Amino acid sequence: MRAVKRSRTSRAAAGVSAAALLLLTGCDVPGVYRPARPVTEGPFTFYVSPDGDDKNDGMSPENPWRTLAHANSVRFQPGDRLRLQGGARFRGSLTLEKGEAGSATAPVVIESYGTGRATIAPRGTSAITVRNTAGVEIRNLSLVGDRKALREGVGVAFRNNLPSARRLRHVRITNVEARGFQNGISVGADRDAAAGFSDVRITDVLVHHNLDAGLTLYGPAFDVDHPAYAHERLWIERVKAYANAGDPESDDRNTGSGITLGSVRDARVTRSVAHDNGAKSAADADEGPEGVWVYDSTRVVLEHNTSYRNRTGSRVDGGGFGLDNNVSDSVMQYNLAYGNDGPGFLVYSGQPTGAHRNNIVRFNMSWDDARKLPEYGGIVAYGTRLSNLDIYHNTVVMRTGNLASAQAVGDRPPALRLRDGMRGVRVHNNIFATDGGPLVEAQSAYSPSQLRLQGNDYYSSGRWELDWGTQRYTTLAGWRTASRQEVLDGEPTGSDNDPCLRGLSAPVTDGAGAVNLVPRCEGAAPLGLGAGNFGVDPGPVDYFGNRLGKTLTVGAVQLPEGTFGTAHPAIVSPSPTSAAVGAEGLGLLLDPTVLGSGVSKAVEDVGRGQFAGPGASEGPTSRH
Repeated sequence: MRAVKRSRTSRAAAGVSAAALLLLTGCDVPGVYRPARPVTEGPFTFYVSPDGDDKNDGMSPENPWRTLAHANSVRFQPGDRLRLQGGARFRGSLTLEKGEAGSATAPVVIESYGTGRATIAPRGTSAITVRNTAGVEIRNLSLVGDRKALREGVGVAFRNNLPSARRLRHVRITNVEARGFQNGISVGADRDAAAGFSDVRITDVLVHHNLDAGLTLYGPAFDVDHPAYAHERLWIERVKAYANAGDPESDDRNTGSGITLGSVRDARVTRSVAHDNGAKSAADADEGPEGVWVYDSTRVVLEHNTSYRNRTGSRVDGGGFGLDNNVSDSVMQYNLAYGNDGPGFLVYSGQPTGAHRNNIVRFNMSWDDARKLPEYGGIVAYGTRLSNLDIYHNTVVMRTGNLASAQAVGDRPPALRLRDGMRGVRVHNNIFATDGGPLVEAQSAYSPSQLRLQGNDYYSSGRWELDWGTQRYTTLAGWRTASRQEVLDGEPTGSDNDPCLRGLSAPVTDGAGAVNLVPRCEGAAPLGLGAGNFGVDPGPVDYFGNRLGKTLTVGAVQLPEGTFGTAHPAIVSPSPTSAAVGAEGLGLLLDPTVLGSGVSKAVEDVGRGQFAGPGASEGPTSRH
């Protein structure tokens, strides 16, 4: 007979037999305990309904169990299913421990049946906990926490604290809503664990009105001498993370983020939305929340996501997207950020590890970010020993003329902010547009050997201003001469032409962002430099999925042939490898000789759908 989980209340009498009780009492023993699981092999499907009875066998909708407590006594085995009646509300929680659950080919499934979602409402704890095991799929459920769970519980928690270096394989969470918990969904490896989870897919999920974060992945502290990542092969798609407010009492850590990825390798976050998070995060915190951000990770792709109106209670963070400490070989592309308190896109290294390297920010849009914190900007890059960063074909619009936070400090946020500590940074073919605020603000006068800007369009509808180290320039030509930036083979590059963006005058409204950042010039559109000048493959498509032509315009959107101006003599065709990427690649294959083989392999795997896809094989935050 297979083992049965014992509740805490049954442990005291676990070693006393029914016969012994009969001898002691001198009477019949009522209600001799029967295992909830049949003695035959299975797998089995069990049903739970408020109209059921825990004395039933639970093997059909007509004979369901009644309580989660009874269902929790089952020791689930590969292929088993636990089905909760749709539309019903169940008090209590579920826990799967080491030695139970399933496998990739025969997972244990927890789901609803009938009409609608079943709701699990725990009393001050997590709703579903999977500890030191995997092969589990959680589907079509609502998880609702109470006041105590908001401080101490998780909607769905996968945790591994085993000493084995083998990752636990196969996690699926889909069509799940989690609200009212400290974290909506968490996948983690504890401090002493050697590994976490692999082959993880989280899709079509709502995580909202939680305290610390909507969705979070975490692992042990990063060791620069022996880099290791707790989790690998993750696929996160169509997640909506909103109104995760943050904890006003937690000033020793960041709280209030939408989606957070830590200690992961080979991950993709796509077609997800994070908005209105972080509003109640601590005012004195040294670390703040972000809409979607990554730390201590490698080979991560953030693409086709939207992050807007994210807040911070303090004077740090509150941005849309971020690649934080110790992130390498990763890409942010085809994303939209707008109306955030902090930067639209942040690339930051606060630790002198040298592990923040070989990252790319491309074909993204930022519109009116840095609303609360003018010390940031639309795109912000800085940090200790940050190296080999490419920022290209992005569109950034910053309107700050009437921004109260900027007026209060006398400092308007720029479209692009560059601070100290970086080397090997290339910024090309972007649109930086403002209404008179700084187009670029660099803390130091970077030499072209450390940081190079080429082929960008710098347009201001008001005064033209660019701050470079201690100097302020009011013309592109003057800055070019003094800085030796925007020069290629001795020829001037870059422009200050009007890109004809409605976003310079149109109001920011939900759903209207991307279309207002498309150039609409009746004449020539500003041209960029050919990708061959930089040794990178920009990929086959732009922000909207339009195929790239042989001639490239600046910004995240490529215009049809025939709308271009006169090509710069330095423009060349993209490298021939772009034709081999294919539509599924989404422009992810990069030249490994330029940005390192890690980036090339990571994005190539994404293009082939190998990140945490079905049947994929195994292979505490760190903020400023």
